Amino acid sequence: MPNKTTYTKIAAKIIFITMFVTLLAAYLYGEYMKRDAIANLAHVDAKKTSMLVFETLYSAMQRGWNKDDLEEIIARLNSVDANMKVNVYRSERVVQLFGEIEKDKIARETDKNIARAIQGEEILNISDAEMIEYYYPVIAKENCLKCHINVKAGDVLGVIDVSYPIDNLKVPLTEMINFFIVFIVLFSIVIYLSIFIELNQYLIKPIKNFSNMIKNITASQDMRKRIEVNDNIEEIDSIKDVFNSMLDSIEHQFYFDSLTGLENRRRLTEKLDEGQNIFLIIINIDGFQEINDLYGDPAGDLILKEFAQFLQEIMIDNKGLYRLHSDEFAHICNSTIDMNEFKIFASFLSEKIAQKSFKIDEKSEVSLSATMGISYGSEMLLVNADVALKLAKKTKKNYLIYDSSMAMTKEYEKNFDWTKRLRKAIEEDKIVPVFQPIVDTKTQKIVKYEALMRMMDDHGLYIAPIHFLELAKKNKLYHQLTKIMIEKTFAKFQHLPYFVSINISVEDILNKDIYTYILKKLEESGIGHKIVFEIIESEGIENFDKVLEFINNVKQYGAKISIDDFGTGYSNFEYLMKLKVDYIKIDGSMIKNIDNDKNSQMITKSIVSFAKNMNIKTVAEFVHSKNVYEKVKELDVDFSQGYYFGEPTDIIASES
Repeated sequence: MPNKTTYTKIAAKIIFITMFVTLLAAYLYGEYMKRDAIANLAHVDAKKTSMLVFETLYSAMQRGWNKDDLEEIIARLNSVDANMKVNVYRSERVVQLFGEIEKDKIARETDKNIARAIQGEEILNISDAEMIEYYYPVIAKENCLKCHINVKAGDVLGVIDVSYPIDNLKVPLTEMINFFIVFIVLFSIVIYLSIFIELNQYLIKPIKNFSNMIKNITASQDMRKRIEVNDNIEEIDSIKDVFNSMLDSIEHQFYFDSLTGLENRRRLTEKLDEGQNIFLIIINIDGFQEINDLYGDPAGDLILKEFAQFLQEIMIDNKGLYRLHSDEFAHICNSTIDMNEFKIFASFLSEKIAQKSFKIDEKSEVSLSATMGISYGSEMLLVNADVALKLAKKTKKNYLIYDSSMAMTKEYEKNFDWTKRLRKAIEEDKIVPVFQPIVDTKTQKIVKYEALMRMMDDHGLYIAPIHFLELAKKNKLYHQLTKIMIEKTFAKFQHLPYFVSINISVEDILNKDIYTYILKKLEESGIGHKIVFEIIESEGIENFDKVLEFINNVKQYGAKISIDDFGTGYSNFEYLMKLKVDYIKIDGSMIKNIDNDKNSQMITKSIVSFAKNMNIKTVAEFVHSKNVYEKVKELDVDFSQGYYFGEPTDIIASES
């Protein structure tokens, strides 16, 4: 997952880069300005110095001073400033009249700058911005021709070489340029800091506040909260309005029924959590499914909308009406009336519903009746009203008010608690398989395992399915448990060298979703040859053709079929032959006492004999002792399973 950043970091990064580039450009431009200024000023200054030197020498030459006198003047000029050097070199034209000076000859031949200057080019060199070196060509003028008779005006008579440090020139320029750079730096910092403060105040901070508010709403899970911002920024305010409108829409979907427009069960639950002393009525339309079946769902929906509107018209408080699901509504009455008055209202409500006719179309209309469950108080109102409703339906009463003496209360509360525990276990991935070994009866070597369902409690202890499996069927969670067991068992045995048995019911086989899921897992996993599906025989096999189709389909992937608890319930040899099963698991009630029970021995012997004739393997479960094992072995049962060989555990032998 890529690393995330913030607007603060982005803004700071942009400002830093921009400021760095600006300051770098200012520095480079300053250096360029400094070098250009030094070059221009140095050229002017050096030329003036050279011309002064020439005029000094010219004055001496007019007086008729000789070569030695000129050398002395040059020496004196060099003594004025220890850092300044002055040299004068004759051109070849001057040499022709006045004789050669050896150093001049060497300079003309070896120094390219002097050679260029003799050609009439002014040359300025600034070495490392520390020294000025200037070569000034002395050009012959008209008055020079009196002495230099072999030249014409414009010819070069010689070169004056002046070199001196530029400190005095550089320092003022450096100070000026540095001041300029410092000014730019400070100015840039102030500007960009102001920009950052403005960005933070009017962009980053509002967005951060907006984000924090969204997080708070999400964390609180309160759909009634809204975004509130005090920033006078149109864009932020516009985003706020859009987001709050979205929350309004979500809240409406979350708390309101889309068909009738009434508040839903979720809103009712929150209202009941406030703990006020109120009356709660649950109203269930009798036989509404028959209306749907007879007239169709669109007609049923129309009746439900009309029924909801009708209830709003006759209720004491039309704001306290809720639709729980399908054909069930609820009403909260906050009025301060006593129980007798409320019974009168309940009777009135029942009468009004029975008297009302609801149109389906221009020609058809239906009359409805309703059963009501009523509770009063501040705790468990919904549960108690539902208990009263179920009892009213059972006893064919128009309504019943919940009473603590109702016989089914304790059982209902127990079921309600287990339902919550089961749902929580599914959500927290605490439905797990454990595995009990199945051994070859002759060798006692483990050849396969049976996957058994368990629910883990908060302390990590296993809870057997006897406590929750039937409840799971009532609450439509059973097939979800089947999927979990198949998924985890397939994953466990993907790379293990054992067969594994998985219990499935006929109800699972007849469920289209589970049927499809099993075939998909067999195809995806490629381990069908390791899987044995144990059909829980006690469930009965009413849709025989569908079960046979399932068996044929899974066998195409190499899976095998076992009949569980053979010898009880609907078991008979005839349908066993038709199903073409691979294993028979002999019911544990016959095995657990087989070492002493002659009848069990006789039945088991018959089952084993039949199975061998049909080429079906037999499995004895509940083998809990050595004596039982010896008798099972004596009866030639193929495989054995029980606590004598190992308890169910989440660890497979090859993993330990």
